[in-house]
Amino acid sequence: MNDSLVIARRNLIRMSRIPEMILFGLIQPVMFVILFTYVFGGSMQIGNSTDPDVYKNFLMAGIFAQTVTFATAGAGAGIADDMHKGLIDRFRSLPMARGAVLTGRTLADLVQTALTLLVLAVVALIIGWRPGYAAPTNFGKVMAGFGLLLLLGYAFTWIGALIGLSVRTPEAATSGGLIWLFPVTFISNAFVDSSKLPGWLQPVAEWNPFSATVQACRKLFGDPGLSPSDAWPMQYPVWASLIYSVLIIAIFRTLSVRKYRRANG
Repeated sequence: MNDSLVIARRNLIRMSRIPEMILFGLIQPVMFVILFTYVFGGSMQIGNSTDPDVYKNFLMAGIFAQTVTFATAGAGAGIADDMHKGLIDRFRSLPMARGAVLTGRTLADLVQTALTLLVLAVVALIIGWRPGYAAPTNFGKVMAGFGLLLLLGYAFTWIGALIGLSVRTPEAATSGGLIWLFPVTFISNAFVDSSKLPGWLQPVAEWNPFSATVQACRKLFGDPGLSPSDAWPMQYPVWASLIYSVLIIAIFRTLSVRKYRRANG
């Protein structure tokens, strides 16, 4: 664990010296908030309402979840960059645990994601997002929602780590990290009510791990637009979100550490 924390500290220092990384990470979700709220908001129907304020409060859980998962591409690119520059070989020559390099990297990315999420939450409050808009909530439930978001982001970061270890350049890691994220985030309940999707696509969206976290956050935040469904992840979204995230971490951490050992062995 000490080795992991040393690597995490090294990556955090590096991030602090490249502030544009954090700045660009913030601009994208803010742009999504503005575009979806003010461009599409008036044409979206949530339940029986086309009120832009309803859609604004419906949208934010999806934007939060999209933001934490898009950090995956940065994690993959960072690991691919370290591999490309030979830094991983340097770490290998040191007396440290093999998995510490990847764990430290993912922990540093988690800190960056938390900072991005904090700033985005402030922006959301400024433009009119109000926890408890449709159902009662409290501070503990809101914090639990953000905890699920960070857990999902940490889980997806391990997918990014595996991609970063599987390609030869940071550019390939960035492209590979984004290609699969678009269908995962858009074939979900993040931006539209999943009941409005074509019939064959609804089960895909409702069993999507991303949708489970979005549904859980809407429930905990007291946001409008909880997706009515018989699918288990939609009925028990908090448990589904926890189970999905833990499974993703267990599977992709194992694969990533195995890949790392082979890459250096």
